[in-house]
Amino acid sequence: PRRVHPEVHLRERLAMGPPGSPRGGVSHEYAADLEMIQEARERIAPYAKKTPVHRCATIDALMRPDRVDLETPHDSDVRLFFKCETFQKGGAFKFRGAINATLRLSEADREKGVVTHSSGNHAAALALAAKTLDCPAYIVVPEGAPQCKLDAIETYGGRITRCAATVSDREATCARLQRETGATLIPPYDHPDVIAGQGTIGVEFLEQVPDLDAVIVPVSGGGMISGIALAVKALNPNCLVLAAEPGGEMGNRADCYESKRVNEVQMDMPPPVTIADGLRARLGRLTWPVVRDKVDDVLVVSELDIVNAMKLIYERMKLVVEPSGAAGLAAALSESFKDFNAKNAGWGQTVRCRKVGIVLCGGNVDLGVLWKSYGL
Repeated sequence: PRRVHPEVHLRERLAMGPPGSPRGGVSHEYAADLEMIQEARERIAPYAKKTPVHRCATIDALMRPDRVDLETPHDSDVRLFFKCETFQKGGAFKFRGAINATLRLSEADREKGVVTHSSGNHAAALALAAKTLDCPAYIVVPEGAPQCKLDAIETYGGRITRCAATVSDREATCARLQRETGATLIPPYDHPDVIAGQGTIGVEFLEQVPDLDAVIVPVSGGGMISGIALAVKALNPNCLVLAAEPGGEMGNRADCYESKRVNEVQMDMPPPVTIADGLRARLGRLTWPVVRDKVDDVLVVSELDIVNAMKLIYERMKLVVEPSGAAGLAAALSESFKDFNAKNAGWGQTVRCRKVGIVLCGGNVDLGVLWKSYGL
């Protein structure tokens, strides 16, 4: 049959509206596929880092069950492999999608610049991507954004415009800047090139640890987990993809979990009040179909789970991680994961997943309190 480039399918799909469920196993039912992710990997290779995978024997010991069958003790051992996106440029995974989307622009569009609205890692990543490619970046930042995030954006040369902390004002300010400058909007997650860029994490991870049984990925808007799921399921269909999501202070604000439970995206749920400020977005029009079809389960974590996971990573792995980045380990250590792992074990086995990958997605945390504690 005639080979049609995936971007042709993509244009047709977007013109039709939100992607639907896959028909006949056709990969082009989603905003990206393995071919687009592999192309993104080649495209961003001169700019983005291939991040390392770390291990921690102390944390592995915490994964052992309270009771182990003496006849098959090794079957119950669960080993964790940490994909350290904390070492990515900009301190988080977001640089992959930002640089890929910016590189995909024509020279003429790139000269006009890029624009986005964000107060988090995407804003800094897009500013850094634009600086790397010598084009302007217009960043709309809502009032109340952390100073450490503003400092990062300015360091990377982003041109900050402040606005009220509402979605409508952020979008209106972005639209005005687009009209005034001709800049191209690069959203944080709901964009094919952003999803493909984040998917390069999955390709790298399976090269570094080919026989992973599962990958646990923090979820917010879904760009990272969508890209990783598309890559992982194409390369190793037996590898599970699990989402880690904060329930917030009330414990009932996990929209991804609820969307999966009812098999319909939940757009009206308020965002969680959580220490993981990078995990407060809703699933997008392009990310939801991938999450719906390719993510095997969602593990909801509490605020205490996240703080305890951060503490372990700091004290035992000697790595700097932000709360959002620690959500994956929080999920792995949870009773929900232990129950899931035992319930889905094969015949004669005690656990389904023995080699589990965890994405430490970012390390941009405000350390001002720490320095003040030293009297600095």
